[in-house]
Amino acid sequence: MSIGLLLPQLGELDPVEVAVTAEALGYESVWAPELWGTSSAVKLTEIATRTESIDLGTAIMNVFSRTPAVLAMTAVTLDQVSEGRFTLGVGTSTPKIVEDLHGMAFDRPVRRAHETIEAVQAFTRGEGRVDYDGQLFELADFPSLDHEVPIYHAALGPANRRVVGRLCDGWIPHNVPFPNLERAFETVETAAREAGRDPSSIDVAPWIPAAVSEDHDEAMDAIRGHVAYYVGSGEGYRKAVGEMFPDGADAVAENWRAGDRGEATAAVTDEMVDALGVAATPETAQDRLAELFDGSIIDRPTLVVPNNAVDSLGEQTVQAFAPG
Repeated sequence: MSIGLLLPQLGELDPVEVAVTAEALGYESVWAPELWGTSSAVKLTEIATRTESIDLGTAIMNVFSRTPAVLAMTAVTLDQVSEGRFTLGVGTSTPKIVEDLHGMAFDRPVRRAHETIEAVQAFTRGEGRVDYDGQLFELADFPSLDHEVPIYHAALGPANRRVVGRLCDGWIPHNVPFPNLERAFETVETAAREAGRDPSSIDVAPWIPAAVSEDHDEAMDAIRGHVAYYVGSGEGYRKAVGEMFPDGADAVAENWRAGDRGEATAAVTDEMVDALGVAATPETAQDRLAELFDGSIIDRPTLVVPNNAVDSLGEQTVQAFAPG
């Protein structure tokens, strides 16, 4: 199984150098996040010029702050610069990011995702002049770029997962407990079949929060911090985790939103850590990862070193899980 790596956005590690190292270590792909402070498109352009074979992707560009045309141009340009190695990963993000950072209304996010992806595909895969008449976007009389780029969608709720089934090449679930992945994918499968698509053509490409330390408790705590941040700051993440851990997800979210981040992190139980991430020592890392993938529907996993641990555990984690 190929393994990807989400590049660090915070801390002292240089994402470009991490990408170069990841290629040398045998990782199949590197993915650039984009929240605040760094443009994933610019970083990936630099990475494309410093690497030769490793696949590149965004995880994720939100569907609010760029128009479909800008996303299409960016995707095609990155695929050209990287000589066919690029995948466009998109998602709705959260109200906090869309409203407080970008100053936009977090309005009809699922519809926005659907129309954005559909319009990007029209611009990149269509023929002749592109016309698109949606509920949110009306686009007219511009030529297709005639350059197909794979599109993955970071969908959590069932309505958004149906978008994946109808349109996308891959699904990026994050904070969907591993034991729930197969059941959650059933919604994708149903939507794909209704759209006349083969569900097996859709990659399941989850984020795998991962931390490696000689002190197993330190690795566990790194995953706790990661889970607490997402469950506390995003309602979609709380719901996804709450499908398996309703009381635990509520406790994390309530403490986080009350400003007690220490209690929120402590509320992430060992069972939640095991279902949502991989915490290991250097000796157990590969076995733990193999256990997770055995019999699963995962096609293209992406390891994520938690931001709260990237400086202390980052290099060791990347080395310990290296497929090569």
